[in-house]
This record gives sequence, C-alpha cells and structure tokens, in this order.
Amino acid sequence: MNYKTYIYIVSVLISTFAISGINFNNFFKNKREIEAKIFVTLLSLALGYLVGTFIITFIECSKII
Repeated sequence: MNYKTYIYIVSVLISTFAISGINFNNFFKNKREIEAKIFVTLLSLALGYLVGTFIITFIECSKII
C-alpha cells in the first residue's frame, strides 16, 4: 500500500473519533438510533475523505515548490 491509503485510513479514524462526541440522536425522530449510526458512519467517511484529500494535495503541492 502506498502512503495515500494510510493517509485516508488515519483521517477516517480521526474523523470518526471527532464525530463520536456529538449526539446525533437529538436530530432524528424517536427510536431512530440505526439511522443516526448510519449517518455518523457516512459523515465520518465523507469527512475523512475530504481531510485525506486535502493532506495528499498539500503534500503533492509542496513537492512541486
């Protein structure tokens, strides 16, 4: 595996850790814990992807300069 894969994995784990402190059950209707967990999972994957892409782009741009 190359360094991009490691960056994506670490950024998804960090975003999952950061998002886990927020109680998303209040944003959903009663007894919708499964939907809240799915939302947190998708949100952490999306945020991890965005952060990972930013880090990879920053590394590649710094190599050019």
